[in-house]
Amino acid sequence: MNIARPDRNFWKGKRVLVTGQTGFKGSWLTLWLHRLGAQVFGIGILPDTNPSLFELAGIRELCESHFCDIRNKEALLKLIGKIQPELVFHLAAQPLVRHSYLEPVETYSTNVMGTVHLLEALRGVTCLKAAVMVTTDKVYSNNEWQWPYREDDTLGGHDPYSASKAASELVINSYRNSFLDQQGVAVASARAGNVIGGGDWSADRLIPDAVRSWQIGEVLEVRRPEAVRPWQHVLEPLAGYLILAEKLWVNPELAGAYNFGPSKDEVVTVKDVIELARKVYSRGTVHYKENMIGPHEAGLLVLETSKVRHILGVESSLILSQAIEITMEWYRSQTDGFDARKLCENDISFYEALH
Repeated sequence: MNIARPDRNFWKGKRVLVTGQTGFKGSWLTLWLHRLGAQVFGIGILPDTNPSLFELAGIRELCESHFCDIRNKEALLKLIGKIQPELVFHLAAQPLVRHSYLEPVETYSTNVMGTVHLLEALRGVTCLKAAVMVTTDKVYSNNEWQWPYREDDTLGGHDPYSASKAASELVINSYRNSFLDQQGVAVASARAGNVIGGGDWSADRLIPDAVRSWQIGEVLEVRRPEAVRPWQHVLEPLAGYLILAEKLWVNPELAGAYNFGPSKDEVVTVKDVIELARKVYSRGTVHYKENMIGPHEAGLLVLETSKVRHILGVESSLILSQAIEITMEWYRSQTDGFDARKLCENDISFYEALH
């Protein structure tokens, strides 16, 4: 089977902006773009985890890095006017559901108004050709049903994070139709499922929580073991974002919303993921809580991904057990002293060689 891969010839020399480059996905994307030969510019806040992949892998050495909060409209306008990107990947966000209950205003101001500020800054950038705006699989009005959500299903969101991302989808669509289409800029939103991979140390995420607990011999507390999510290795959606940007450059009429996720039979429960991870990691104790503790979180969420398969040629290359094995091996090797950037490069090389 011939699955699409990012085209090195396309990316060589392109001026590419990555917002949120100090985060987990932003660091992986910056590294991959650098390997592809792009001239990468990054905008982000200081890393909010310790350790952070951005620092451990020396990501700032691979790009022109700027520390700026996207809620600061004037600073963002000035920076983008200076950078003059040809392509943009917008990943900057407040990305955590449970944190959004604690800090709803921060969540809405970052995810909604931050997106507004970026899109406003992109107006009038004459060299800009395409922008991929990364949102989430949680933008849909979730009815907890078994059918996968399609790109034209109703948007919604119970928690502040999901609602803020659904609202940002409306902002993206409005700016595309009102301004950027006429400017010749193709704008797409990318809705990806739960990602795993080496170098994520965020709070309240399943694999990072497991690694932290098991490294120091503590019991991992799992609050919703039966919750179902579309798990995938971080390189799967990142490959999709890169290919989407390539397609938008050539065919701007492809602008719109796209789901990125695993095949339907790879959608499993939290407990399934943890048991696979524990098997690879070779140690670790888990306590599965029986009662739903804490604020509301979706119990069942599945994405329909036929659009990216048919239009972009993007399809999952890793089955879930492979994704988990690669992820846990990364953490185990990094703990044993291996270089974080080299571990990422090895994973990218392995992924690029598949199929």
